[in-house]
Amino acid sequence: MGTHEVTNQAPPLSGFDPTACDPALVDAVRREGAGDALAYLRELGRIAGSAAAREDARLANENSPVLRTHDRYGHRIDEVEFHPSWHRLMEISVGWGLHAAPWQAEPGSGAHVARAAGFYLMGQLEQGHCCPISMTYASVPALRHDPELAARFEPGLLSRHYQPGLARPDTKTGLLAGMSMTEKQGGSDVRSGATVATPIGSSSEGTYQLVGHKWFTSAPMNDLFLTLAQAPGGLTCFVLPRVLPDGTRNPIRLQRLKDKLGNRSNASAELEYDGATGWRLGEEGRGVATIIEMVSMTRLDCVLGSASTIRAALTEAAHHVAHRSAFGTRLADAPLMQAVIADLALESEAATSLALRLAGAADRGERDLLRLALPASKYLVCKRAPAVVAEALECLGGNGYVEDSGLPRLYREAPLNSIWEGSGNVTALDALRAVTREPDSVEAVLAEIDAAAGTDTWFDRAVRELRTELRAREERRARRLAEMLALCLQGSLLLRHAPVEVSSAFVSSRFLPDGPWRTAGTLPAEAHSRALLDRISPAPSS
Repeated sequence: MGTHEVTNQAPPLSGFDPTACDPALVDAVRREGAGDALAYLRELGRIAGSAAAREDARLANENSPVLRTHDRYGHRIDEVEFHPSWHRLMEISVGWGLHAAPWQAEPGSGAHVARAAGFYLMGQLEQGHCCPISMTYASVPALRHDPELAARFEPGLLSRHYQPGLARPDTKTGLLAGMSMTEKQGGSDVRSGATVATPIGSSSEGTYQLVGHKWFTSAPMNDLFLTLAQAPGGLTCFVLPRVLPDGTRNPIRLQRLKDKLGNRSNASAELEYDGATGWRLGEEGRGVATIIEMVSMTRLDCVLGSASTIRAALTEAAHHVAHRSAFGTRLADAPLMQAVIADLALESEAATSLALRLAGAADRGERDLLRLALPASKYLVCKRAPAVVAEALECLGGNGYVEDSGLPRLYREAPLNSIWEGSGNVTALDALRAVTREPDSVEAVLAEIDAAAGTDTWFDRAVRELRTELRAREERRARRLAEMLALCLQGSLLLRHAPVEVSSAFVSSRFLPDGPWRTAGTLPAEAHSRALLDRISPAPSS
């Protein structure tokens, strides 16, 4: 009877090159000084778009890590067991230098931009494994506060060899680093932490014993951690290895793994320091100042991760509508569906352009720009990710609501980066703090925005409103300020660098007096929906 004949279903989305359908990424990589890396990025993109890698992403999430606190004989081991697919994903990202390669390059060489683009591509494949990759990347500049500790650990952190498992750091071919800051009584209020660090011998020697409970430590299987604890001189940053120089295990006890909404492939743990040995990093009482550069780098990866999630959802939706028909019309030819996908494409192009601009600023040392642009961008881009994924899922209809489609995994993942490294209120208040205390950061951001002055009257009007908001400096309006800052940055970048069909649609849908509309597909009539759809639709690799 032919009842099981399969018709009108999209073919599997695999064997495609994600860089070929992402001109915003390619253009931004060139613009930010890493054009020489495009061949390398295309090769990595083909790996990320392969059927084998996509299957590893699925398996790593369906087989969550398992905590083994004791061996069969009752000895404490505190190890986390991962599916082989997790290790294969880690091998790819470490092997391609996404965890630390830029720190070996000269400033301004484009290395951070190339790494950001690679991180963005691998994030489209699987976000969970990006957490230890990101923390390792962010740990290097923090470690450099102490030349001796940097000399001890940096060679392993820079290595492109992935070697899981517990061993003395100096015996491993590659190391990974983590960050352990929050405690159950404080969360983002890290200054209220109750973990205590007591000097062993003279405090000038820099060795301490730590006792305390950390509430949220992602990637607890990493080789060393940067952590905060209360030393005699105040809140201080420390480096703790999992295995001590004499080969014994540092008493870092993994109490349980968090049962998280998403990010299922990655382990996040509660842990206890039961007299654990740590080495002071920076001065006593300067813990936040020491670790803040690590936080800044991981915030950049939050923006990249959300831009990556947005792009992954857009790719799935565009692929589906290109192959699915309804009511006698291919979905990609239906005007309303075109408007929806085009709107998601605008969100993706804006997020990607902004994320790579921030990576370029990191590469060139534009600290004033990053001080304000980074928290504002993290606020908006990370907030937009869940809404975009929900719309993309809906483009697939019931198919999108089924786990096999991969969209539910993206949907569960989407809120993560808005929470990690400072949730919405924390990042909005941080942007307000920069506006209040660091006028050079305001000038740097306004200079970037004003580079597009005079190109569009509605954009110019929005910038005038932003300047008024910058003068208000009210805490209750901090979210509004952060959103306006990031939106104007996106508008400026697109007006200067994107094709007119992109920039005009973005400005008219985000800056007109009756907008921005926050549901997809409400673009003005003059938007070039068909052109936007063609620009971002994936095609099989040649």
